[in-house]
Amino acid sequence: MARRFATSTTVPAMDCRPDCGACCTAPSISSPIPGMLHGKPAGVRCIQLSSDNRCRIFGQPERPACCGGLAPSAEMCGSSRLEAMHWLTRLEAETAPDPVR
Repeated sequence: MARRFATSTTVPAMDCRPDCGACCTAPSISSPIPGMLHGKPAGVRCIQLSSDNRCRIFGQPERPACCGGLAPSAEMCGSSRLEAMHWLTRLEAETAPDPVR
């Protein structure tokens, strides 16, 4: 079963690409995740990502709000998992805090 996400009230919901999981791998997550109580660093596969790249806690209250609020789009997801990983990795780098000097 495909999971659908609404990106806004004017953009139709989008199906997740089967066997992708880029949004559960590329970005860092600072919120606690069951099994990853300190969140996860960028580029690390979320422990809640199943072998078929589906979120095991999708729709559950323990799923971090940042995950539930993610709005996939054609721009973010591209036409392949590789394109999604590149886009999300670039976004992660562009939004990372400046290192403390």
